[in-house]
Amino acid sequence: MTSQKPGLHPRNRHRSRYDMNALCQSCPALQDYIVETPAGEPSVNFADPLAVKTLNKALLAHFYGVAHWDIPEGFLCPPVPGRADYVHHLADLLADDRDGAIPQQASVLDIGTGANLIYPLIGVHEYHWRFTGSEIGAEAFASAQAIISANAGLSRSIRLRRQKEATSIFNGIIHKNESYDATMCNPPFHDSAAAARAGSERKRRNLGQAEDAVLNFGGQQQELWCEGGEVAFILRMIAESKQFGRQVKWFTTLVSRGDNLPPLYRALTEAGAVKVVKKEMAQGQKQSRFIAWSFMDDNKRRK
Repeated sequence: MTSQKPGLHPRNRHRSRYDMNALCQSCPALQDYIVETPAGEPSVNFADPLAVKTLNKALLAHFYGVAHWDIPEGFLCPPVPGRADYVHHLADLLADDRDGAIPQQASVLDIGTGANLIYPLIGVHEYHWRFTGSEIGAEAFASAQAIISANAGLSRSIRLRRQKEATSIFNGIIHKNESYDATMCNPPFHDSAAAARAGSERKRRNLGQAEDAVLNFGGQQQELWCEGGEVAFILRMIAESKQFGRQVKWFTTLVSRGDNLPPLYRALTEAGAVKVVKKEMAQGQKQSRFIAWSFMDDNKRRK
């Protein structure tokens, strides 16, 4: 019997419960982490970071054709279904400008692509998009590059650029005479290292992990926090986006909490965005959203 996961996008490949047997065939290492639920069904222990990372390897191999994927210890291990949802909803946004046709070969900039390279891996497989991934951390950059190098064909669709200025988002990444259909971003959530640690501690307790466990949804500084938190980061993004408004059709970013939206909307009005869209998403009980803005009118974006 297959049960549907509530809220996921209709094209999301993870709407049904995981077929652990099929995943183990795609990634035999997963077999070592299979446990039985009280209902007698195969699963993994989500409090075990290695189990979660190996599950991610299996999902990426089985659904997205990524034969070789790994991340260094301590880096963000992303929940694949939710990351895929952002990609699918972004595809719908781009399709709205093309009479419902999702563009092939769209050019997308992923801000802070991370050690895991998750959005480009999904977007390339699902829609044949071309990605530029920006990254500020040396270790994360090297990890993302290793994933590209280890998988045949990815270097034709994904390129990386190192962000050398800690306060810049688009500057130094978007080159003169380049154009993008969209940008995407999963911004740092917390406003300090202490807040990030407290959030990680809550997750650890909720998962029933041991005191010294490495968090499966842990992360490095650039992934988890920045001065002023998510709102400050996105406000910086909005301010900087204005100078690239003729080169990018849609700027988008995840926004973790609905009550963060009002100051962002005010900033978008002040920046002169001509169109602002909010896309609501849901993964089970978790609600999320991304906002999108453009400095081009409908006719310009359709060209």
